[in-house]
Amino acid sequence: MSKHKEAGDEREKSREAQAENDVQPENQEESPQAETPEPPQNEAVNWEQKSAELETKLADLNDQYLRKAADFENFRKRVNREKQEIVDFANQNLLLDLLPVIDDFERAIRSAETSRDFASFFEGINMIEKRLSAELENKWGLKHFVSEGEPFDPNRHEALQMEKAAGINEPVVKEDYVKGYLLKDRVIRFAKVKVIMPDEESARAAD
Repeated sequence: MSKHKEAGDEREKSREAQAENDVQPENQEESPQAETPEPPQNEAVNWEQKSAELETKLADLNDQYLRKAADFENFRKRVNREKQEIVDFANQNLLLDLLPVIDDFERAIRSAETSRDFASFFEGINMIEKRLSAELENKWGLKHFVSEGEPFDPNRHEALQMEKAAGINEPVVKEDYVKGYLLKDRVIRFAKVKVIMPDEESARAAD
C-alpha cells in the first residue's frame, strides 16, 4: 500500500515538474536587446567608394562652374569692347564722305591766297556748300527745312525775337536766323527764328 502511494507521489511530482517546465518560458524575463551587428566589411568599403565618387563629381562640377564663369566674363568683356568699337567708329562712313569736301575747301583757300580773286573764291565756296548739302541729304537723309513765311511751329521753331504786326491772324516766322534740320523726317535742330505776332485788333477780328 505504501509502495503504491509512493509511486503515485512520484508521478504527481513528475507531472508538476513537467508543468513548471512548460510554463517557465512564458514567465521568463525578457532577455536584454541584442546589439546591432556591425555591417560586413565589404559594405563599409562600398560606402567609402561611393563617398569618393561623390567627392570626385563635386570637384568636377566645381571645375565646370569656374570654367563657365570665366567664359561668361570673357564674353561680357568682348561684347563691351565690340560695343565701344561700334560707338567709336559709327560715323566712319560719314567722315569719309566729308573728307573730299575738306579737300575742296583747302584747294579753294590756296587758290584765294594766290589769285586774290574774290568772285572766283565766292563761287568756289558756294559750289562746295551745295555739294556738301546734296551729299548729306541724298546719302544720309539730312536736310534743312524752310521756316521763313511759315506759321510758327513750336515743334520746329525756337523764337529768338517777336514783334506785333497787323493783318495776320496767327504767329508767322518772319526771318530765319539759324536753319533747322531734319534727319529722316525727324527734327534734330530747331530753327532759330524771328516771329511776327497778330496785334490785338487783328486778334479780335479773327474772333
